[in-house]
Amino acid sequence: MSRRRDKRQHVAGSHVTQPPRGGSFQPLATSDRDQIIDHAFNILGTVGMADTPDDIAAVLARNGASRRADGRMVMPRSMVEAALVGLPSQVDLPGFVEDRGLTIGGQRVHIGTGGAAVQTLDTMTGAYRESTLEDLWTMMRVLDRSPNIHYGVRPLVARDMPDNLSLDINTAFACLAATSKPTGVSFTSRATVDPIVDLFDMALGEEGAFPKQPFCMAVIVHVVSPLRFSPDGCEAMLAAIDRGMIIQTCSAGQAGATSPPSLAGTLAQGLAEVLAGVTVIHAVKPGHPAIHAFMPFISDLRTGAMSGGGGEAAVVSAAAAQLLGALGVPHAVSAGVTDSKVVDAQAGYEKGYTVALAAQAGADMVQLSVGMLGSIMVASPEGLVIDDEMCGAILRSVRGVDIDTDSLDIDVIESVVTGDGHYLGHEQTLKLMRSEYVYPHIGNRSSVGEWVEAGSPGLWDTAVKRVRAILSEEQPAHLSAAAEAAIRERFDIRLKAR
Repeated sequence: MSRRRDKRQHVAGSHVTQPPRGGSFQPLATSDRDQIIDHAFNILGTVGMADTPDDIAAVLARNGASRRADGRMVMPRSMVEAALVGLPSQVDLPGFVEDRGLTIGGQRVHIGTGGAAVQTLDTMTGAYRESTLEDLWTMMRVLDRSPNIHYGVRPLVARDMPDNLSLDINTAFACLAATSKPTGVSFTSRATVDPIVDLFDMALGEEGAFPKQPFCMAVIVHVVSPLRFSPDGCEAMLAAIDRGMIIQTCSAGQAGATSPPSLAGTLAQGLAEVLAGVTVIHAVKPGHPAIHAFMPFISDLRTGAMSGGGGEAAVVSAAAAQLLGALGVPHAVSAGVTDSKVVDAQAGYEKGYTVALAAQAGADMVQLSVGMLGSIMVASPEGLVIDDEMCGAILRSVRGVDIDTDSLDIDVIESVVTGDGHYLGHEQTLKLMRSEYVYPHIGNRSSVGEWVEAGSPGLWDTAVKRVRAILSEEQPAHLSAAAEAAIRERFDIRLKAR
């Protein structure tokens, strides 16, 4: 396994927060972990990658790669290890508002959205309908007010946009206008990168401002499993690098379909695809800030359909986090991908154990984890606020047990057992009740009698009220009126003015 310098990519205007550090759960024994890593290097050095764009192939060749007779680009281990050495071990990801920035890397666990849902669960009817730009605004606005959701990658596709340029522009605008947390967007083609970064410059108030405060990642699917580059994705990535965007690459093979049926084989192939992205970025622009999403999905082998909620999905995502953590790669994994079509017990238990295992394994970013149903095809703002509360409890479990002189104080015990005989109302209890404990707002801890007297409120009903309360609040003010007016004058913004 390669060793590399501990480097960190600093970005002006960012702010470091300190979520809990994971890594206590390691599904792979050290020898098994290293065997998978070795196999991934071997895959790149022998099988290599197909469909390498010519401009990227030329850069890779100058760094030591070569083409097989069939055109596949192979990358020797020494070349990939050099790219890992040059990779920043941490990436500062700014928010639109400075103090909402994150530092990605080092197994500090961050929770975020993601995906490309084409439907939304309608609150009023309980039916599915095509997702709209207004739905995207709602999801991102709820995300902004969810304390345990740290960043927002576009969770859904606005199906009411007339063309790809309008889709990309309006998606970027809706995300930045709805939340000041760090965000991430995808591009339908390279051609939409420049206008979107121009829009971000305008939002920040001056030309060239965005590279100094790159609050939005370029989420790039750089590979099509198995082991083929996506030419369109790679070209968009090059354009985004040129405009100063932080990159998040993505490998998302599906075990038994586009990656091997064994979990170990899926992990090795997916890791090879991730390392191909690391190597390309290093060859194009050494040291450029990048986060690498490793999302090994699972097939239900009875049907071939993607299944995100099983125990296999939980352990393979945790293993993906362990592998990239061992290599020091700032990364994201998928978790919380329930196969349930509604917010029910199945959604709860599938989301709970998949997110918990990924977080305990020390995933830097847990993506696709909140607000999604139906194998990430359906978005729900009510599901988002429920999942936010779930994630708060999971993050508390990652933090573990704090031990210090105050927590193990024999004088406190002496005063209680010789005094009132209980700790309720004790100074230490009052001191720790906020720092040591988290409390639900959507979940219900009242007695049965109190719950019945209150009308037996259900979790869904409480979540509906919470979403309505968020949307009725004063609109966010981080995007100035002057900047919004300038953006609307230049671009065909279809989101209604607030």
